[in-house]
Amino acid sequence: MPDEHERRRPDGTVQGTWHFLNRRCGLPSYVVRCLEDGRSFSAPMVEETGRIILGRSGGYLRRVNGREVFADRTSALVIRPGDELRVAHPLGCGDTYTVVELSPADLNRLTSDERWLSGPSWDGVVDDRVDLAHRGLDAASRHGMDAFEAAERTVRLVDSVLTASWQGPDDLQRAVGRRPATEAAHRKLVYRAREVLVEEGFTLGLTEVAAKVNCSPHHLSRVFHRVTGQSLTAHRHRLRIQAVLDAIAEGERDLRTIAATHGFADQAHLTRVVRERLGRSPSAVRDLLSGGSGGLAESSTDVQRGPRVARRA
Repeated sequence: MPDEHERRRPDGTVQGTWHFLNRRCGLPSYVVRCLEDGRSFSAPMVEETGRIILGRSGGYLRRVNGREVFADRTSALVIRPGDELRVAHPLGCGDTYTVVELSPADLNRLTSDERWLSGPSWDGVVDDRVDLAHRGLDAASRHGMDAFEAAERTVRLVDSVLTASWQGPDDLQRAVGRRPATEAAHRKLVYRAREVLVEEGFTLGLTEVAAKVNCSPHHLSRVFHRVTGQSLTAHRHRLRIQAVLDAIAEGERDLRTIAATHGFADQAHLTRVVRERLGRSPSAVRDLLSGGSGGLAESSTDVQRGPRVARRA
């Protein structure tokens, strides 16, 4: 079973909670709930080890080596030893994320690809099936899982995230060729739109989101796609699917209620979208998020092709 602890500030108040997931598997992983609410950026922290950070809920700002990015539940960060990280919480506290730590020895064991060892940090997104595998790993760890299975599922999750980082550019790479002032203004607009979606959920239409960030729907749609490489609709779909996963994981069993709460036309619409995006029925998703062994199914993490984890004897 996972163990838990709190990190406290000098005045005794709780700074955050850590839920460790099967540290016996050799790759430390844990779920963090951050209780910091400072709107200004924290002091810089220099990373001593590699980490993969996968969003779970909420949203916050982070700067990695001076690059500012708004992180929400769709975000993934691959960070390397020596990187400098700062965070701020303009929406208040309560964001959660999963971390997998990767020491230099882990990297040598897991991959022979020099892109990981020598490349820059990567801030992007992974697809819905990888997100489901990461949630399934958390659920199985909380319900009890032997070290062998935990190691295999963690390695496959790490492999999927690294493959995503190798295959696609992040938003800074997409900005090459733009004037710095324009690029900064566009990124700020996208961050604000993502904040609105995190704060307002799924109740606002495109026109209303655009009004909240003081621009036209056409301009917002065009800039969002240019900065992130995906449409605003696709991003909203990802937020909505992940909110559905939260509802299922928390024990909600009535699919009609879940569909209505999250803006689907009906239960059939919800079921169809879940199958399309996750490759599983809602009942299969429920089994995985209740700690079932479905996380090792071929469809869960082997959904992106590219350099694979080295199989070393």
